[in-house]
Amino acid sequence: RRYPTVELRAETFNGSAHVPVPSDGAFLKALLFELRLVDDHVFVEQRDTCTRINHSSVYSVSTAAGELWPVLAFHKSGLIYACVPLVEGTLEPRPPLLTVSGLSQGLALLLGIMDYISPSRKNEAEMNAKIGQLRNLLIQACPLGTPLNTNIRSLNSSFEDIQEMPADKDQPAWRSSTYKGKPQVNVCITEKVKCMQYDQRDVVDTWQVYGAVNCKCDIEGSAPNVTLSLNLPTNAPPLQDIVVHHCVTSVDPAMLMSTSAEPLHDSVYNGPYKFPFIPPSDSFNLCYYTSQVPVPPILGCYQLVEEGSQIKITVNLKLHESIKNSFEYCEARIPFFNRGPIAQLEYKVSYGQLDLSREKSLLVWVIGQKFPKSLEVSMTGTVSFGTAGKEHPTDYVCTGNTAYVKLYFRIPDFTLTGCYVDQHSVQIFVPGKPKITASRELISSNYYIWNSKAPAPMVYKPLLD
Repeated sequence: RRYPTVELRAETFNGSAHVPVPSDGAFLKALLFELRLVDDHVFVEQRDTCTRINHSSVYSVSTAAGELWPVLAFHKSGLIYACVPLVEGTLEPRPPLLTVSGLSQGLALLLGIMDYISPSRKNEAEMNAKIGQLRNLLIQACPLGTPLNTNIRSLNSSFEDIQEMPADKDQPAWRSSTYKGKPQVNVCITEKVKCMQYDQRDVVDTWQVYGAVNCKCDIEGSAPNVTLSLNLPTNAPPLQDIVVHHCVTSVDPAMLMSTSAEPLHDSVYNGPYKFPFIPPSDSFNLCYYTSQVPVPPILGCYQLVEEGSQIKITVNLKLHESIKNSFEYCEARIPFFNRGPIAQLEYKVSYGQLDLSREKSLLVWVIGQKFPKSLEVSMTGTVSFGTAGKEHPTDYVCTGNTAYVKLYFRIPDFTLTGCYVDQHSVQIFVPGKPKITASRELISSNYYIWNSKAPAPMVYKPLLD
């Protein structure tokens, strides 16, 4: 979809230096080339030189009229999602990506489209039908080139129920319908923790926490006002890199200035974090954040040593005493790459149970819903392998003794930062007493413990997908 008004604005900002968006066919050809989806076996200096290593999904695409920048594009499940955001200013010199608001808006819109299409990717007829409806949906989601509602799934796929103008002039564009019934608000804080542990003196362990606050507000009225506060325990690390939904009407600038790129200092904003907003009709993520927590929830050590035709493995895990010892699930998966099926296995676990996967290339240590009172568990074993076949997993990074254990867990009613929603602090300016439900959870995401007896890669490609 093209927006002539947006292209005219881009030309106004850049004058004679403006690079127009080429025809659809020419743009697609240039984009496929830039993404290395065509001619990837040929070295092309302007694309493949080491000086143009791309660390983001923002590209500069070569066209007949010059370099078109920024082009936001990513490849997912056989489809390419792309848009050309407007930079509200001159492109020379190129502004930092974080200052281009159109990039975050474009990414939110593309992710909304992906969320709408991806559930149907295995059914070609259904996917084609959804893609056919996209034009109608984009008229609602992005009528004049500015995304108003990035939750594509919440929109109507036909024009029958679309109002030409909202019935109430005060109703914001992102409230696609009005609710009738008892007011209620559901809030869920989901934190995901990523971790890389090496158990080596010369390599630093790393971990990161990412949080999202999801809301579903069933409230009558065309433009109801809600205020929600996030709170932290005393002496907890502050929330950083906060990004808010466009429905938030005002926010303390100090809240948005706290960034993980800079060391923490005394003047950093540590709450409470207040968000006044007019909620969309469907569920949405009110905000995202990160935090620099002092310790990972589970500390681990993995040792894998080859002795002749056998492999000896040892895994030790310890739950930090500050972490709630109540899991919905907790398990450690130990894959064996570039080897045959496990032919013989002898093991001993101090807690839980060890299972062998059907294809006999993965050990699954089910720890369960609690760690023991000592908060420590261990597993030792000896493994030997049969002849390798095509069906067994391979990995170009995990060769020899370079291997890992990956942890999977979920802790309900807990966050690593301690962040929570005080139900009594939720303010809703509507008649009647609303029902407010608040929940939180901590989930593992790419939680790796590398074999300390072998060199571990500092950057492991599958983790960046």
